[in-house]
Amino acid sequence: MSGPTSSPSEPLPVALIGYGLAGSVFHAPLVDATPGLRLDTIVTRDENRRAQARAEFADVRFADTPEDVLARATEYGLVVIASPNKTHVPLARAALEAGLPVVVDKPVAGTAAEARELAALAERRGLLLSVFQNRRWDNDFRTLAKLVDEGALGDVYRFESRFERWRPQLKGGWRESGDPAEFGGLLYDLGSHVVDQALTLLGPVTRVYAESDVRRPGAATDDDTFLALTHASGTRSHLWVSATTAQLGPRFRVLGSRAGYVKYGLDPQEAALRAGERPGGEQPWGTEPAELFGRLGAGESPLTGGGEPVPTEPGDYPAFYAAIAAALRDGAPNPVTARQAAAALDVIEAARRSAAEGVTVEVTR
Repeated sequence: MSGPTSSPSEPLPVALIGYGLAGSVFHAPLVDATPGLRLDTIVTRDENRRAQARAEFADVRFADTPEDVLARATEYGLVVIASPNKTHVPLARAALEAGLPVVVDKPVAGTAAEARELAALAERRGLLLSVFQNRRWDNDFRTLAKLVDEGALGDVYRFESRFERWRPQLKGGWRESGDPAEFGGLLYDLGSHVVDQALTLLGPVTRVYAESDVRRPGAATDDDTFLALTHASGTRSHLWVSATTAQLGPRFRVLGSRAGYVKYGLDPQEAALRAGERPGGEQPWGTEPAELFGRLGAGESPLTGGGEPVPTEPGDYPAFYAAIAAALRDGAPNPVTARQAAAALDVIEAARRSAAEGVTVEVTR
């Protein structure tokens, strides 16, 4: 198996493939902030993106193509794939075949079958393959998971999750392409997050119903989608992803036998990263003011002050790459496995079929 030429005490050199939104806003800053990892090489030909990266990471190297990195596989301890969705599977396969551990941005693949094939390849090669599902470390989701673990809600009856935006104008690019090979649209984008959170919190899904629409003029793929999931436990998840929501609903509304939890607003970490803030800086990371705390209670509306405010746990995106470093260094658990990602893709594929055919789809795996 190939590996880096650095000694075990030195940070593992990381090659980042892609420096668009995912690479520049999420992966590069988080890798750079992680003890035990070192951002070594960025793969991009774009001179503007190179200048942007060089301004923040003075010692970073550049490569024109992924093949340039894979030809020097022994120089790296990890490859991060943050390129367009359609490239995830071939690039991950090539990196694994070159003997390199891999992190892939979500979605890891376009189909669950492809995700499981990659997982099997990584297992045969004895290599880490992880999927960047950063929103498991959102501040609100961490708070909700804690409440559920503590039994504050009792038995969870219904999990409502909304990832809504008001973006009436198209931005263009592959994410809004109608080409099936691109795996664009909100179901694969924001849907990957809300489905992963539902599975992480509530376990396997047995049935899926979905409604998916193309609302904006000129749009070629879904921009307003609803999913209703039935979990094996009997709990139901209602999930919304939208770019056409003029009035935003609560991020979470979770109803249980003892109490409910309602939380508005988005985790602040993406906005902070976009603004150039970095983990480990002078300001506390991932925190929010008390006026944004969710509320826990029963029989009263949180909009009129009902329930008790629940201090929001700090968001912790750095925990993902800290776990990656621990997995590579010490054999600690993979924070997000490709097989977990495949289970989410089972749901997404079922949702696509449900929306297209107007039927409820059984999930058999």
